[in-house]
Formats: sequence, C-alpha cells, structure tokens
Amino acid sequence: MTVALPKLYLASKSPRRHEILHGLHIPFEYIESPYEEKISDVENLIPEEKSAKLASLKAINASYSLDSGLVIGADTIVVDESKILGKPIDRADAERMLKELSGKRHRVISGIALVDVSNKNVYTHSEITYVYFRKLSDKDINTYLDTNEPYDKAGAYGIQGLASLFVEKIEGCYFNVVGFPVVAFNNIMLEAGYNLVDFMNLKGNN
Repeated sequence: MTVALPKLYLASKSPRRHEILHGLHIPFEYIESPYEEKISDVENLIPEEKSAKLASLKAINASYSLDSGLVIGADTIVVDESKILGKPIDRADAERMLKELSGKRHRVISGIALVDVSNKNVYTHSEITYVYFRKLSDKDINTYLDTNEPYDKAGAYGIQGLASLFVEKIEGCYFNVVGFPVVAFNNIMLEAGYNLVDFMNLKGNN
C-alpha cells in the first residue's frame, strides 16, 4: 500500500526559491509566515547560527496555521569578512555593498529549516559557499545599479542574473548562492524520514 506523502509548504516569497523547487518538479504551496525578524532572536549568534535560526523561526511560525504537512523555511545572508550584508535599502547602499565585495572573497550562508507539523520536529542546516568577485569598475557597478536586480537580494547581487559577470569562481553549492541549497534540503528531508525523490512529479509540476 502506498503511503500518502505530506504536503510541502514553502514559507518564503522568494521567486528564486520557488523557481528552484519548480525546476525539481516538487509540488508545494506557498504559505505566509507571520514571523518578523527581531535582533534579540539572533543576538550573539555567529552568521551560520543566525541564518539557521531565522529559517527555523520563519517555518515554525508558518506551521502554526496547519494541522499537517512539512513547512520549509530559508534565510540567506552574505558575509564580507565579519560584516553581514543584507538587502540594500537604496542605490547608495547597494553601491557600497558592491564596492566592498569587489575583488574579494565573501561567504554566502543559507539556513534551511524543515518543520514536520505532525510531530513538531524541526530540522535545520546552514550551508556555506565562498564566492570570488573580480575587481569591479565604476561602470560595472553603475550599469548594474541601473537595473532592478540588486535591490531585493542580500549583498545587492544575484548570481543567477547579470551579476554572473562579476563572479570569477565559487567554492561550494551554486544553488546556495541563489538562496536554496538543494542537496542540504534533501539531507534534512532524509533526516526527517522522507526522500525528496518521492515528491517529484515528473509528469508535470504544480
């Protein structure tokens, strides 16, 4: 007898995360998380712990409205040396970030969390990828800032878009830089007792 799989819910508005799951032919539903980030929730945590904690808080708070299913949370941060670069608030902020990243190596850390609503178990992981930027000219930066791409992304760039021209190499998971580490997600699904392959709908996506 085939056991029915729990429904997957993604507690993230990120179009990149939605695209990655769609690309894997994984049916899911978007669920809004009422969680609002507070400094006190992640105070004194190192970046790896911070991203995992925020991902879990997003998923846990979203799960309260459900009776069953698996809720996915994610949080991505960019770290230049010891400084966390969030989403830029304006053009000047985005310019500052890109100048800081120019010609250097930085870390992209994505926390991924899974809440099994049936038993309230929470599984988390932080994935780290090192990204190397070439030296950026003022023209590179200003041309990029004239697009809409930098303004809704941590670190003010998207590796899957025009900023791919900035990246000399990466060490680690590419999808982690996009915002959803696929292998890490599969691993926490396995830890929770599920195989992601079983969820794939190869005859059509949701």
